[in-house]
Amino acid sequence: MGLETRKGRGAYYTRTRRVAGRVVREYVASGEAALLVASIEAERRKAEALRRRAEQDELDRAKSAEDRLDTICDIGDTLAQAVLLAAGFHRHHAGDWRKRRDRTSRKEDG
Repeated sequence: MGLETRKGRGAYYTRTRRVAGRVVREYVASGEAALLVASIEAERRKAEALRRRAEQDELDRAKSAEDRLDTICDIGDTLAQAVLLAAGFHRHHAGDWRKRRDRTSRKEDG
């Protein structure tokens, strides 16, 4: 997209786009209309850039919140494991938590 002048004959506004894989230049306007279209397109591009920036900021905030939540969950998991281990539980084959058997009482009975 661009506003250009040709050999002192005034301003021309063109758009470049792809049609069926080929680059095609489309002449939109000339003279005062070209200046107006160029101004409108510049404002549209600026608004689009601001929208994309706001969207990216929102994604960054969500990612930050997700990272904090992951940290809190990791701390909670570690705390739960510590409590279970202290209470005499173990992970059976890295699966469920099970209470350890009291092996001392079996030896005394038998």
